[in-house]
Amino acid sequence: MKSQKTTLVRASISFPRDLYETLEEIAKQKKVSLAWVVREASERYAVDKTGKNLNRRTQAGHGTGKRRST
Repeated sequence: MKSQKTTLVRASISFPRDLYETLEEIAKQKKVSLAWVVREASERYAVDKTGKNLNRRTQAGHGTGKRRST
């Protein structure tokens, strides 16, 4: 079975400092990247507002929540 590739789009987003620090704390507690936290929150918001299930987690290699070692 051929795996589906997800096309990612890069975005630059500015946050108020207190929100950014809170998101960083959440990422650290969950041991995931800040990007993962933002994607997860964005997906939940989009599903809530549109009712569309984006199925991000069912696509090969995405949504594992594992932070890469640096």
